[in-house]
Amino acid sequence: METNEKTVSGNFIEVAIKRDLEDGTYSRPIKTRFPPEPNGYLHIGHAKSICLNFTLGAEFNGTTNLRFDDTNPTKENDEYVKAIENDVKWLGFDWAEECFASDYFDKMYECAEMLIKKGRAFVCELTPEQMKEYRGTLTEPGKESPYRNRSIDENLRLFREMRDGKYEDGEMCLRAKIDMSSPNMNMRDPVIYRISHDAHHRTGTKWCIYPMYDFAHPLEDAIEGVTHSICTMEFEDHRPLYDWVLRETEWTEPPRQIEFARLNITNTVMSKRYLKRLIDDGVVEGWDDPRMPTISGLRRRGYTPEAIRNFCADIGVAKAYSKVDAAQLESCIRNDLQLKTQSRNVILDPLKVVITNYPEGRTEMCEIENNRNVPEMGTRMVPFSRELYVEREDFMEVPVKKYFRLFPGNEVRFKGAYFITCDEVVKDDAGNVTELRCKYDPETKSGSGFEGRKVKGTIHWVDAASAVPVTVRDFGYLLRTDEETGEEVTNENTITIHEAFAEPAIEDSEPGSRWQFFRHGYYIEDTKLSTPDHKVFNRTVDLKSSWKPKKK
Repeated sequence: METNEKTVSGNFIEVAIKRDLEDGTYSRPIKTRFPPEPNGYLHIGHAKSICLNFTLGAEFNGTTNLRFDDTNPTKENDEYVKAIENDVKWLGFDWAEECFASDYFDKMYECAEMLIKKGRAFVCELTPEQMKEYRGTLTEPGKESPYRNRSIDENLRLFREMRDGKYEDGEMCLRAKIDMSSPNMNMRDPVIYRISHDAHHRTGTKWCIYPMYDFAHPLEDAIEGVTHSICTMEFEDHRPLYDWVLRETEWTEPPRQIEFARLNITNTVMSKRYLKRLIDDGVVEGWDDPRMPTISGLRRRGYTPEAIRNFCADIGVAKAYSKVDAAQLESCIRNDLQLKTQSRNVILDPLKVVITNYPEGRTEMCEIENNRNVPEMGTRMVPFSRELYVEREDFMEVPVKKYFRLFPGNEVRFKGAYFITCDEVVKDDAGNVTELRCKYDPETKSGSGFEGRKVKGTIHWVDAASAVPVTVRDFGYLLRTDEETGEEVTNENTITIHEAFAEPAIEDSEPGSRWQFFRHGYYIEDTKLSTPDHKVFNRTVDLKSSWKPKKK
């Protein structure tokens, strides 16, 4: 069967934009926007929107604006504006224009008066409770406000008096006059302006009335020349109102709103309101706490912009609700760091080992590769002497089956050094193991070319005399799955602190430096808590991945 219809590839948003280009829908270049409200820090869900909007703008040789939707003076401030700017730049994007909804307050006011003059808006004095009662239900139509049929002149007078500060907060509002029987609740005479005497972070006290988001959003897009307004699915039911505002305020070539499914990740808080509560309740240190899913928190935890961009590309764009496994995000950072970071030996839970046949007072240097997957990163020299530290979990007095690490009588390789055999276990009065006494084979130093000797276990170690004390912080998810209900609840145990020992080469680290701690995971030196005298490291991700990509 022949057809003249062209096949258009890409996700559904790309397909829509390509068709608009083919049809000549817009006489101006493609333009998208990322429009956060500056009432908190951005989180990983916003990263998906950032990547999507900026990528679409670049893909179609267009531009993308960063626009702050600052129409609610009670919750917004300049701290959040600066944090958002920083996050977008850190992710690797730059905007064509930085805009604010507050830049357009005069124009929005003009549009509101236009609606009044056309008989499409009225000043209403119903209380919020009354308005809810009049609104109706999903199965029953609402009823009209008794103020709906005021004259145009009276509505203009009252609206101007609202603007001039004559009335108190909540005393009246401006509503669009649409259809109280509409099956779409958003079209039942929605509020488009409300009174608020709070000072605005940019306009101060110039205004005491502010546009509602559903009125401001389409006007902001139209004023900036946005062609495609990319929103999350919760705005799908608001699209008829978006189109109504643009039509009634008489914009030519109006923007087109397209919705996609917002990002949801297992064990991850995706609500700024919830995140702020965690801060206010002292559960976390702040917006950039490494446990937080904020972009600043992920940055402090050691995530890279490349990993986050790769994650957003991997999960794709869809309309259907779904929840992404947090392990997929962790896989992206693990894949990004494995070829970028050098390895260091760090002992989180130290157990002392004494090499009884090693000469007292002697120290030698052992050569260890910095990244076994990247030979170009070279090697480093690590001190080895009579007394060492190993991980307590690398010893088992009564070993389980297939346990190949240290236990009485067993021989293991100390990475980059010698074969070591455990001879004696020293305990305190309570029966706790405090020290292992071992012997080494001087003929087995790594790289010496010996043959015929094999051991199944290799463990890492730190020289006790030169060990550098460091603090290491491991993190859990802020949410956990309740075993009884299956629901996600707040996890009360989200941080484990280790007073650890590191090899001397850790002194090369600076705040923000990333490392692989051998056998433990990827870590970053904390940018706030670390000092020249004592280093603090945050675990970015462990080494093992439980996530497997779907087979194609």
